[in-house]
Amino acid sequence: MSDLKGSDRDRITIAILALGGQGGGVLADWIAQLAETQGYVAQGTSVPGVAQRTGSTVYYVEMVRKAEPGANRPEPVLALMPVPGDVDVVLASELMEAGRSMVRGFVSKDRTTLITSTHRIFAISEKSALGDGTASSGRILDAAQARAARFVGFDMDAAATQAGSVISSVMFGALAGSGALPFPAEAFEAAIRGGGKAVEANLKGFAAGYDGATRPVEEDEEAKAPLEPTTQAGRRLAARIAEGLPPAARSVALEGVRRLMDYQDAEYATLYLDRLARVRALDSGWMNYRLTTTAARRLALWMAYEDTVRVADLKLRATRFARIADEVRLGKGQLLHVTEYMHPRLQEVCETLPAWLGAPILRNARLRGWFQPLFARGRHVETTSLRWFLALRLIASLRPLRRSTLRYRDEQTRIEAWLKLAREAAATNVPLATEILELQELIKGYSDTFERGLRNYQSIADVVRDFMGSSDAAERVRALRTAALADERGDALRGLLACAGPAAA
Repeated sequence: MSDLKGSDRDRITIAILALGGQGGGVLADWIAQLAETQGYVAQGTSVPGVAQRTGSTVYYVEMVRKAEPGANRPEPVLALMPVPGDVDVVLASELMEAGRSMVRGFVSKDRTTLITSTHRIFAISEKSALGDGTASSGRILDAAQARAARFVGFDMDAAATQAGSVISSVMFGALAGSGALPFPAEAFEAAIRGGGKAVEANLKGFAAGYDGATRPVEEDEEAKAPLEPTTQAGRRLAARIAEGLPPAARSVALEGVRRLMDYQDAEYATLYLDRLARVRALDSGWMNYRLTTTAARRLALWMAYEDTVRVADLKLRATRFARIADEVRLGKGQLLHVTEYMHPRLQEVCETLPAWLGAPILRNARLRGWFQPLFARGRHVETTSLRWFLALRLIASLRPLRRSTLRYRDEQTRIEAWLKLAREAAATNVPLATEILELQELIKGYSDTFERGLRNYQSIADVVRDFMGSSDAAERVRALRTAALADERGDALRGLLACAGPAAA
C-alpha cells in the first residue's frame, strides 16, 4: 500500500535521487535519524554517479521496526541499494531524476509513493543540441501518474527559493505531507533540529514542502487568461490579430507582437503582421491553420534575431540581475559582481555599423587585415562595473538606429526571400510551405552558431525548388532539416544533399 500511516509494516524502503550540491546526503541522514527516534533500525547508504548535471547520486534508506524487548528475533540485515520492485518511497530532486527512477524500476504501481520536484536542470546534451533537444517533461509527468501508486509533484526548487532554504528541506517536508511514513510532522521537525544545521531556514523549507504536498493542485499558469496589452499601440495590434487571424494562431501572434515591440518598436511589430497576413491569405485551413500558426512563430523568432544591440540590452536588464541574485542567494549587505565572456568578431562589429560603412570594410581585404587583430581574442567583461555597464548601455542605446545597420539590411533580405519561397510553395502545396517555414529552426544565436545555421538553411533552400513539384516534397524538406540538426559538422546534411534531386510527381 502507498500510504503507510497507521499500517503495521515492519520494513520501509526509501530511495532518494538527487544531484550534487542539493543536500541529498543531509536528507538521507534526517530520514535515518527520524526512523531511529520512532522505534526503527535504520541504515543509509549512497552511490555517487557521474552525470551531465553536476553528478547524480542514489541514496538509499532502509528501516525495520525494532523487536520488542525479549523477543527472539535476530538483528536485521539491511540492503545497501534499492531493488527494483521493492521501494516504498522514491524522492527525486528534479523531474528527470524521477524519470530515471522509473527507468530503473524503483517505482511500482502496487506500492510506491513517488515524490518529485517538477522543475528541470537541463543536461549538457539538451543544452548543446542544435535543435530543441530538451526531454519532454509532459511525458515524465504522465508516466509518474500512471506508474506510481501515488504521485506528489510540485516545483520544490521555487518553493525553496521563496522560503530562503534549500531543496532538501522542502523534499523532507513533502515526504511528511505525503503521509507515506507513519510518523507525525513534529518528529520530522525534531530531526531537523537534531541535525543542528541552519535549523530555522530548514524549518521554513520543511513547512513549504509540507504545504506543497498537502494543498490541492492549483490551476496551471498556462491555463490562466493571457495578459492584456497595456499600450494603445498594443491594443491596436491585438485587435488586428483578432480580426485577421484564425483562433489557432492568435496567441502565438500576440506573443510575436509583444516580443517585437520589446525588440524594436510598434512599427516593427506592424511589419510582422503585414508579412503574416500575406501568408494567411494562402492558408486553406489545413490541420487547423498550421501554415499560419507556424509562420506566426517562426517569423517572430527570425525578426527578433540576436545582434550586438540585442545582446547588450539583455545583459543589462534589471530582471536579469535580479534572477542572478536569486540564483546565488545574495544576502543583505553583499555585493554582486557579474563577469561575462564576450568575443565580438569583426563581422559583428561591422554589422552593427551603418550599411554604407560596414559593408565596404568586410569586402575590402586590406581593411579586414587592419581591423581583424583588434577582435581576435575574447574579453572578460564585468557588467556590474561602471566602465563596462556604460559601454554596454551605449551599444544597447543604438536600438533606434538598428534599421540603418548592415545586419538589419541583410536579415530583412533573407526573411523576405524565405517568405517568398514559402508563399510560392503554398500556392500548390501547403504542407511543403509549412516545412519551408520550419527551416527557421536552423537559424539561431549569433557568431559561429548563427553562421553555421544560416549555411545549413541556405543549402536546403537552394534545392527546394528542384523538387517543389514532387508529391513527397514536404517529407524531403523535413528530412533535410532533421539531418541539419543531427550534428554540428553537417555530415548528415551533406550526405543527404548529395542524394537530393528532382523526384517524380
